[in-house]
Amino acid sequence: MRKQNYLNNKDMLKEIHKSKLTYCHLVDDEYSRFDIIVNSYEDIFDPDVIQQARENRASVLSSQGYEESYRKWQASGKRVKDKPKQAETRVNPEDIDPDELIFRLMTFEHVPGDDKRKTNPKTIADRHVKVNFPPFKHYAKRNGEVQEVVRSHWEGGIDNGAFSTTHGHTTNELAKMYIKLCERYSMRSNWRGYTYVDEMRSHALMQLSQIGLKFNEDKSQNPFAYYTAVVTNSFTRVLNLEKRNQNIRDDLLQENGFNPSFSRQLDHEAAEKAKWDEKSEKDRKEATGTNF
Repeated sequence: MRKQNYLNNKDMLKEIHKSKLTYCHLVDDEYSRFDIIVNSYEDIFDPDVIQQARENRASVLSSQGYEESYRKWQASGKRVKDKPKQAETRVNPEDIDPDELIFRLMTFEHVPGDDKRKTNPKTIADRHVKVNFPPFKHYAKRNGEVQEVVRSHWEGGIDNGAFSTTHGHTTNELAKMYIKLCERYSMRSNWRGYTYVDEMRSHALMQLSQIGLKFNEDKSQNPFAYYTAVVTNSFTRVLNLEKRNQNIRDDLLQENGFNPSFSRQLDHEAAEKAKWDEKSEKDRKEATGTNF
């Protein structure tokens, strides 16, 4: 069997996409996918963008075709000579109908404005109501013309619906990925020895649940790195907080004539040893009249 990582970007991207769709209004389920991300409406009609979208779509169909062939080969007995080749399922981008392409437009057009949210707004997001992930719309050809077919952060119809950020949810599979990532990360040698590692995991899990969907597919296709950075920052934040609290406890113990924590004692011994070594080296140089 092929080696499979406990988490991979492909599955994570799929679940992120599914989670975001729960916050969206879809004209039809067939428009839930997208072939390319653009930042302006005019890009939808750009020949270079259309060609790139065709290539993206062909790549996805080729991958799906190969995976299906591979599953059938596994179920049929895994005869080596019958193993499928990727070239056999490759789709030519020229065979993709441009009218079947779906474009994701990143836009705040449908998000209510809020000039008071930030004192000194620096980005377009700062001038709108806070959202849990970058808002977007999907456009596709319907009845011979390009129409809006998906709108994020929207409940109800496009014409008679309303802006909403609370009606969606994170999928169960993505939540399991959050938990698995936190658990596996906490087992690393530089974290697992701390007595408060459970608190680290809890804090990281809370952070992921709050900002996990903020991952922007337009900027990266590596959510694993993004989530790992979130977990690392959460673990480090808890560690620094615990160290600060421990220093306060040790100071109080010393002020009242009690022995501080074992860690404080070891740090003190190490500092004293470093001072002694430095003094000994200085005395040696003075006695020998050398600088080395």
